[in-house]
Amino acid sequence: MKRRKLIIDTDCASDDAMAIAIALRESAYEIVMFTTLTGNVTAKQAAANLLTVLKLTDTYYPPVYIGEEKPLKREFIGSADTHGQDGMGDLDLVDYSLKHDEGHGVDRIIEALENSEEKELDIVAIGPLTNLGRVAMKRPKLLRKAGRILCMASQGFGEGNMSEFAEFNIFQDPEACQILLDLKLDNLYFVSWDACLGECMLDQNDIAELSSLSRLSSFMIRCNRQLLELNRQRFEQDCLDMADPAAMIAYLHPECIENCRKYCCNVMLKDDDPHYGELLIEDDIDRANVYLVSRLNGEIYKRILKERLK
Repeated sequence: MKRRKLIIDTDCASDDAMAIAIALRESAYEIVMFTTLTGNVTAKQAAANLLTVLKLTDTYYPPVYIGEEKPLKREFIGSADTHGQDGMGDLDLVDYSLKHDEGHGVDRIIEALENSEEKELDIVAIGPLTNLGRVAMKRPKLLRKAGRILCMASQGFGEGNMSEFAEFNIFQDPEACQILLDLKLDNLYFVSWDACLGECMLDQNDIAELSSLSRLSSFMIRCNRQLLELNRQRFEQDCLDMADPAAMIAYLHPECIENCRKYCCNVMLKDDDPHYGELLIEDDIDRANVYLVSRLNGEIYKRILKERLK
């Protein structure tokens, strides 16, 4: 069976790491390249983290290109309080034997789409949308050539994780997100933050199982130790909200999607407004511009996650 081709765009930190390891172990998909950008960490640190994940997963080694090193307009914030200074729980496990590839990530995405057949190449973005925003600015019509473009983005119909109203990836670069929405693509999907909570949260039993399931799964729990400690304070229990793995599995296995509808969405861009970075969602099918995945089946999601990390 012909493998589906995929680009993964990432600000690789500890939750991205788990999503990437899962994707590398999917036999029905071929990752043709990775692009990094600044989000959780700098684009260069994300590339170093990603190369470490490739070495630890040890399946195959797609090229890794560094992309945008800052958001389009705002300053880099990062997420050291959630993922550690290095984005990987400060475990100091970077493997310097692997090197990233030459060329800018945005240019490499453009080249890959130009050289692909219509709808042959999908894109999964599990960081801010700066790289895709740059692609849209350079070649406005080119993203229509992609198959599915699935992003972990937006607060959905719940509260955000960066503010009461905004989710981290959009908050990091709301202007880039709006550029993407303005294209009115028919192949754009957002997996929202609220879809990754509830029954999709890894609870104490899931964490214990993954800690002993395999060397890879154990590492994935250890590199998320900062998030685990943060959640002990927030939720008063051991749990992990794994947004990027949830979005990745929603892409790889659409059967786990329980609620997906197309909406008309825009981003609040007034930086002095408390709703800055919020995805504004309207139920207007005539102006709809993005499919919003707002609920996943937790049982299916966790089963697939554990199977791929064995």
